[in-house]
Amino acid sequence: MAMTVHALMYVLVPMPCLFFGGGSTQFLMSRDGGGWMDAAKFLTGASAMGSIAIPIILKHAHMIETGAMLIELVSFFIFICTVMCFHQASLDDDW
Repeated sequence: MAMTVHALMYVLVPMPCLFFGGGSTQFLMSRDGGGWMDAAKFLTGASAMGSIAIPIILKHAHMIETGAMLIELVSFFIFICTVMCFHQASLDDDW
């Protein structure tokens, strides 16, 4: 069950960016925006925090072991590194 919830969070994290940001990650770093851009930033942050908090809460409730929690947190870190690399590559005009 824990892996299903965590996999669902991987799907939910980029959704605000896709729907409200036009599929670009550049709006996340800007101070511009409005109602929809601010909502997208909030939802992206909330889903990212949920991806970190859910494994910790499940470990605290003794539903998963420490190793499973660490694997999920490391996988989230790898996911964030991938998103940051994608963001950096999308900023370069050479790509």
